[in-house]
Amino acid sequence: MTNPDHLRAHETAAPMVKAATGPLAGVRIIDMTRALAGPFGTMLLADLGADVIKVEPPEGDISRYSLPYTEDDSERAFGGYFASINRNKRGLMLDLENPADVDTFLQLIDGADALIENFRAGVMDRLGLSYETLHARNPRLVYGAIRGFGDPRTGESPYVDWPAYDVVAQAMGGAVSFTGTEDGTVLKVGPSIGDLFPGTLAALGVVSALVHARATGEGQFVDVCMYDAVLALSEAIVYRYSYNGVITRPTGNSHSQLTPFDIYPTADGYCAIAAPTPNHWERLCLLIGREDLIDDDRTRANNDRIKNAVFVKEVMTTWTTARTTAEVVAALGGMVPVGPVNNAADLFADPHVRAREMLVAVDHPGSSRPVVLPNSPIKLTATPTGVYRRAPKLGEHNQEVLQELREQTQPGGTVS
Repeated sequence: MTNPDHLRAHETAAPMVKAATGPLAGVRIIDMTRALAGPFGTMLLADLGADVIKVEPPEGDISRYSLPYTEDDSERAFGGYFASINRNKRGLMLDLENPADVDTFLQLIDGADALIENFRAGVMDRLGLSYETLHARNPRLVYGAIRGFGDPRTGESPYVDWPAYDVVAQAMGGAVSFTGTEDGTVLKVGPSIGDLFPGTLAALGVVSALVHARATGEGQFVDVCMYDAVLALSEAIVYRYSYNGVITRPTGNSHSQLTPFDIYPTADGYCAIAAPTPNHWERLCLLIGREDLIDDDRTRANNDRIKNAVFVKEVMTTWTTARTTAEVVAALGGMVPVGPVNNAADLFADPHVRAREMLVAVDHPGSSRPVVLPNSPIKLTATPTGVYRRAPKLGEHNQEVLQELREQTQPGGTVS
């Protein structure tokens, strides 16, 4: 399903900023990642001001040519998948089977603060570029790795050699087991949390290790496992099992410990309403004309409502389905936690998104119009984040980066 309004969406999005101004300015990251998890993590660091140099093989990142393309893209240097998670990076093409390119790569390592890769365990070792080799060359280097089942350096999994994708990490890490319909049908989470959350944790781990390296001069190996990350994100099912032996099952959009806390149907869509606390429950009852439920034994406290969750849902659904989503939000907004279920077009129209500049218009090679991407959600006052550079074409910055390396190795030059 497409919407022609997307052709003008860039007109109301925030513009790109002129240069990197984030707090990681001066930090150089060598990005050996591909697909989604690694590039998302390095994108976060680039948004925060780091100089991220994305190193790709001659065939490019496996996601570079993935759909979609804009309608009039005459170059097809990359699609939307790649554009979304590789902005603010410089592109360097190297063939690490070529000794000359390996030498260039090692020169990059000499001036780098961190390297991040998300190959399967052992790939970099077989290239002669293991953590130990690079650490010996640059002791302050932080080496970040994102793998499906971790790296043997921090704990060898029996699945260490298995490949993994988002859906596998979501399934094995526990997220799928309690996501799904009320009848028990399990579903993966819509956003690729099996990739995105490990990438986020990797960015946090690398920044933390950089703080340590700045203080001690000593880098270290940072390992984030996709399985582990999703397990950590699924923390509720762990403590519920440990405390009471409960295996959490899918409950649709409701919450097993809080009610009302659900996605409710309206006359024209859906909205979220959450009122588990005494104050919010009382306000909700007054606003929907059910003052009788404030002191009703079935609904007085949250634990009472949990026992009578079917009844509470019937009350809520009766009220919401008689109103449009806009009417529900207007009646409850500011008094009780409420929000519409927004689709992509709704996000582009929401005044919150515009006020927070959460959509940014980004140049795209070969396209007559900018594309719109999510802006950085990390807001800082003194060193603001921002998108200042579109994703690179394959090898786009080879000459620029190689010239920097030549200047660093000239007599009297220093490695930054």
